[in-house]
Amino acid sequence: MKRVYINEEVCIGCRLCEVHCRLEHSRSKDLIKAFKKESPPPSPLLRVERREVLSFAVPCRHCPEPYCVYACLTGALQRQPENGIITVDAAKCIGCWTCILACPFGVIRQERQQGKIAKCDLCLEKGVPACVANCPNEALVYAETEDAVPAQ
Repeated sequence: MKRVYINEEVCIGCRLCEVHCRLEHSRSKDLIKAFKKESPPPSPLLRVERREVLSFAVPCRHCPEPYCVYACLTGALQRQPENGIITVDAAKCIGCWTCILACPFGVIRQERQQGKIAKCDLCLEKGVPACVANCPNEALVYAETEDAVPAQ
């Protein structure tokens, strides 16, 4: 299964991964409209951490042991058996934020206006995540991992 890996040695903290993530998950898919006219504005589904000279993107890890899925009270978070990706069914999410507490990486976000959660979906419909495709220094890499998807 493929995952996003971070090469923090070449990340310059430009936050273009956040910009393109927001753009990809916007309704308009237009840069100006997404940032200036959409209400609510789209949120990035990853974040960039910066500590002095070190910076790196923090996307969902789609963990082999997904504590967020285990903690979800309604079944809104599910591990897809074919590829191991953790997806959100927004119709089932009740905004209890239990998954946010359970995630050891802090990558699940509150979408307060919708009363739901949001997290990285690896841009399933695109083939390559928008953050990876638009990273100018190739600090984000979408590559195969040797982790096996655990049996459900």
